[in-house]
Amino acid sequence: MPDDTPTPDEVWRQLSHIAWYTRDTWRRAVVERSGLPFSRIRIMRRLLNGPLTAKQLAAAATMDAPATTVAVNDLEDRGLVVRQIDPTNRRSKLISLTDAGRAVVTDAIATPDPAPPEFATLNPDDLRTLREILSKLEH
Repeated sequence: MPDDTPTPDEVWRQLSHIAWYTRDTWRRAVVERSGLPFSRIRIMRRLLNGPLTAKQLAAAATMDAPATTVAVNDLEDRGLVVRQIDPTNRRSKLISLTDAGRAVVTDAIATPDPAPPEFATLNPDDLRTLREILSKLEH
């Protein structure tokens, strides 16, 4: 293996850095478009695939339990989520999106997210190669 061969961890860190630090403009646009803190959109996005318990939601959104409860209370007050008794475990409640919540989160994640300007400096062959590589990593 040549000395300049990067490890998967190095490449992942670089890719994560690019994605993380170039999306601030998009996050701000989502907040402006939805009128909600981005943390609320993050919670609601996790509920798009169906109801979750508070514990599952906290894990999915990488939030602690108290912060998740505060967020869910706020979203419930706004009519964007509901809590219902879990039919498989009556001691537990499931949190799900209301129709209004689904509309808000769907609209929020449809916010345009243009590529960082640096992507425009890549030639068409580089863009095709990058797309092919990323396609291999998608699940």
